[in-house]
Amino acid sequence: MSIMLRIIHPQATLDHFGLLPEFVNIEDERKAVEQLDANYQHGGGWMPMKNFKMLEGNILQYPGDPPLQPLGVMELRDERIYVYQHGIVAVVQPDGSFEAARMD
Repeated sequence: MSIMLRIIHPQATLDHFGLLPEFVNIEDERKAVEQLDANYQHGGGWMPMKNFKMLEGNILQYPGDPPLQPLGVMELRDERIYVYQHGIVAVVQPDGSFEAARMD
């Protein structure tokens, strides 16, 4: 069973999320990154990108680029999966640590 997506940004549409909600299954006991890696093989799997910072409001910032507002979020047990423009996805842990990757 795939997880529910909650759209956050008023201009976001379902097209921004593609098949991503189908890549994560609540019945699968693995962490979100493991599921995304296994189910996104046509794009090379989960390949984390370094140097992103998570700002207040779950705004993602890469040095030299404009900040990215979250478009939507999915929750998998205690993890949150945020989706941003340009196919960027961030998996945030309960302690605030996160990984971000491009999944377009």
